[in-house]
Amino acid sequence: MTDSNASAPAGFHVARSRAQFEVASVVLPPQPLDTAAASVGPVDAPDPRAWLAAIIDGSGDAIISKDLHGIIQSWNHGATRLFGYAPEEVIGQSITILIPQDRLNEEPRILAEIHRGRRILPFETQRLRKDGELVDISLTISPIHNAQGNIVGASKIARDITERRMAQEQQRLLMGEMRHRVKNLFALASAIVTISSRSAGSLDQIVGMIQDRLQALARAHELTMADSGDAMEAPPQTDLLALIDAILAPYSVDNRIIVEGPQFLLGGRSITHVALLLHELATNAAKYGSLSVKEGQLAVRVENDGTDVRLRWEESGSPEPAGSNAAPRDGEGFGTRLEKGIAATLKASIERDWQPNGLIVSIVVPRAALEI
Repeated sequence: MTDSNASAPAGFHVARSRAQFEVASVVLPPQPLDTAAASVGPVDAPDPRAWLAAIIDGSGDAIISKDLHGIIQSWNHGATRLFGYAPEEVIGQSITILIPQDRLNEEPRILAEIHRGRRILPFETQRLRKDGELVDISLTISPIHNAQGNIVGASKIARDITERRMAQEQQRLLMGEMRHRVKNLFALASAIVTISSRSAGSLDQIVGMIQDRLQALARAHELTMADSGDAMEAPPQTDLLALIDAILAPYSVDNRIIVEGPQFLLGGRSITHVALLLHELATNAAKYGSLSVKEGQLAVRVENDGTDVRLRWEESGSPEPAGSNAAPRDGEGFGTRLEKGIAATLKASIERDWQPNGLIVSIVVPRAALEI
């Protein structure tokens, strides 16, 4: 037997059987006669409880009910999809089987609010799947009343927000990269003007030199951007030494940059990663290292032993230690996180050695990772 719940929204109430909660029932308020539907008699009308049960069962969200002791009473298909348990595996079990160890303190607070008759507005948390993996969810909890208005349990609606969280993290990373790049481009433009102004010549020559180097910087920056064309078409191969020359071209003056090594073709999909790494090194050298002063020099040497490709980046004549390129910093900036991400992608090792005369960076990358 089912009675209406006075505290529920108009037209709805929740009933309880002897053993466990039934699915929420629907009581339809009186409606004016619709002459267009007058041919549908009482025999043809759907059972409101079956109708609502179908809605709950077909929901993409997990809809679960529990009693005041936290024992699961009902479990829809959405809950099975989200958490991996079949109804017979969880009904009668404590809701804590879904709660990670470090979040078990949430349940007593939830039950305390339910005892007070308060609905818990959506909040973001994590729960455990059957396979032990964590899932990010948005959780809404409402009290369930019996026919006498007493609180007898709670309904929970859990929505998977994993994709939303991933999108937010991707957006955060992109914003961080954009801020990092914009900041660096202004610093590099300033460095290029400074380097060019030290060269002897007329004002027109200096202006032309600045323009040429800014164009070279734009070309180098373009190399660090992922190809936005046809994803099915493999990007063209590029010679590693030519890539290094292109990235260092804006700072090349008075033969102070030396690039040596054998020819090695980078696979189309590794070019962006290598260009980003080299661009980061060049940026720091121009801001803080040997490329920031007139007497500074840079030697880049490439070796290929058939298994690994080794790149040695050696700065000399650098100014006194200052800034991120001259000595280790506390904390981790975007450039450091970018470098770690690239190293993980390429399965590379990157070692830094801060010498009094300048920074030495040794990079070892499996040849197979660069040929992709």
